[in-house]
Amino acid sequence: MHALPYWRLSGYYFFYFAFIGAFSPYFGLYLQSLSFSAWDIGLLMSQMQLMRLFGPNLWGWLADRYGRRVPIIRLAALAGLAGFSAFFWLDRLGGMLVAMAVLAFFWSAALPLVETLTFDHLREERGRYSRIRLWGSVGFIVAVLGTGAVLDVVPLNGVLWVCWGILAGIVLLAAVLPDAPAVPHSHDGPAAGDILRQPRVRALLAACFAMSAAHGALYVFYSIHLADHGYSKAEVGALWSLGVLAEIVVFMLMARLTRCYSLRVLLLASFATAVLRFLLIGWGVESLAVMVLAQVMHGLTFGAYHASSIAAINLWFPGRAQGRGQALYSSISFGAGGLLGGLISGWTWDGIGAGWTYTLASAFAAVGFALVWRWVREDAAPKGPFLRGAVDASGEARTADPVP
Repeated sequence: MHALPYWRLSGYYFFYFAFIGAFSPYFGLYLQSLSFSAWDIGLLMSQMQLMRLFGPNLWGWLADRYGRRVPIIRLAALAGLAGFSAFFWLDRLGGMLVAMAVLAFFWSAALPLVETLTFDHLREERGRYSRIRLWGSVGFIVAVLGTGAVLDVVPLNGVLWVCWGILAGIVLLAAVLPDAPAVPHSHDGPAAGDILRQPRVRALLAACFAMSAAHGALYVFYSIHLADHGYSKAEVGALWSLGVLAEIVVFMLMARLTRCYSLRVLLLASFATAVLRFLLIGWGVESLAVMVLAQVMHGLTFGAYHASSIAAINLWFPGRAQGRGQALYSSISFGAGGLLGGLISGWTWDGIGAGWTYTLASAFAAVGFALVWRWVREDAAPKGPFLRGAVDASGEARTADPVP
């Protein structure tokens, strides 16, 4: 009987998302301490999204072609650690841009392959995925709270040591990850090109692009926004963690929610909430209560949105097209959308200010709402209520590249 390497897989997720918890909220503050402009910070941080445009597709193709996923995961871990190590000696834009590109290129390789590896180990026990993936969210919360507390008592360059230590942990976990025989998938179904000709599919992908663009200012400048208004590093970490906790709660409730509402309704609610959330972040930052409310909304603007979107992609891209659909979702939303949102926010932050930058983010979310409302309709589904129950019994939807 196949033995599930539960703790090795869970440990990898813990460290992978712990790096995001230490890097995303605080590295922008470190760059600000080096006197980089808002545009420079946006340009540097957007490399993570830029590499998602083509990185996962390239590494996935290599893994499929040669049938060797674990060696690529280990190479990605080592190269990512090497790329990040260069930050200890760099303080100019050109060199840091190269180091960030190297880090992001190899960083983008790992998670889709680990996701596939995890499901191949699970085989017919996919309901146990949520118990493994949960440790990623735990890692994020531990890292974001711990790093915030550390940076309240040490200089901001302490974030380099925290992130380096976490990346070293990823290297160690990658070294002990066991491979698993690939589970064969059905090759029946339409080609991806034929699926993309459907208006509902193009509309949903465009809406996902808009939602990720809306989140660009959040992921690049949220910590800076809070720090500029007097929030401590510990408070910044607590607010980030609150958003992830809200996301976890929604993930746990998704199976129940999809029994009560179609995923179209959940998508519309997520986009509408995003419109309000970014207005609150932009103009209500002086109030801690408003910021708490805005972070609780992350449960909808990421949790429900992400689970609903990937469920739709999995349903509309069946059989041989499923991997292509997941790659498209990751590249178009987290890649292209996140890249545009990060660059635009870097350009507008100093020019028109934080309030109007987040208002622009709200406008992106409104565009996504309109796209879903107009083209992603219940009567477009081939059978039955639109995507009802498309999330598995664990409350999770399988995704190629989830982020907290």
